[in-house]
Amino acid sequence: MVALAVAAVFVLALAFSLLGLGGGVLYVPLLDGLGYDFKRVAIPTALLLNGLTTLSAAVAHARAGLVDWRGGLPMASTSLAAAPLGALGTRYLATETLVLLFALGLVAAGSRMLAAAGRAEPEALLPAGRRAILTAAAGLGVGAVAGLLGIGGGFLVLPLLLAVGYPTKQAVATSAFIVVFASFSGFAGHVAVGHLHWLLLVGTGLAAVAGAQLGARLMRERMRPSWVKRAFGLLLLGVAARMVWPVLTTG
Repeated sequence: MVALAVAAVFVLALAFSLLGLGGGVLYVPLLDGLGYDFKRVAIPTALLLNGLTTLSAAVAHARAGLVDWRGGLPMASTSLAAAPLGALGTRYLATETLVLLFALGLVAAGSRMLAAAGRAEPEALLPAGRRAILTAAAGLGVGAVAGLLGIGGGFLVLPLLLAVGYPTKQAVATSAFIVVFASFSGFAGHVAVGHLHWLLLVGTGLAAVAGAQLGARLMRERMRPSWVKRAFGLLLLGVAARMVWPVLTTG
């Protein structure tokens, strides 16, 4: 079972690093589908994998000069603070509720990205002060959602960065930087509770780093902005449908 998880995580890390995401939107349902407990194993493991995937991709993007460190810091800081609170909240919500919340977030983000796919790249960012206020406020919600649902929050971060005027490739790279903070902070909240599967964490962690390095390189050299947006939107809608279907049919 662990070997299958490792192979799947490598492929997912490669694919998601193309979009500036950690992969939690699929790591969680993947691990859940392989039989690991949704709240006690899948969510904390996905948070660690998110952090490793996005950290690896962010380092690669930074070498190419694509990461906006200063612009991403307000959202990274507030998401770092909020993620442990979301992680602690998992004990108070039923699994079915978490799944439905997860799916609703995916549908909203996926629809937003598909709507933006045909638009031209922005010509300018919003003013620095306004951009910092908007992203810092959004980071609180991103962090809480990340810790609660076992995701890095990239499916929320990327549309927000595009909305404040980032070109697609810079938004992907800066999103990877921001998601690192919420992912590791949320994982730390789960470590405090003690929900760990060490063999799974080590094996899939190594696979996530390797896949992310390859994916980041492909994103810089091969991907077009419109491809990124369409792939992102369709992926999120597909995952949302896959996750919510069992809950609705058994409810």
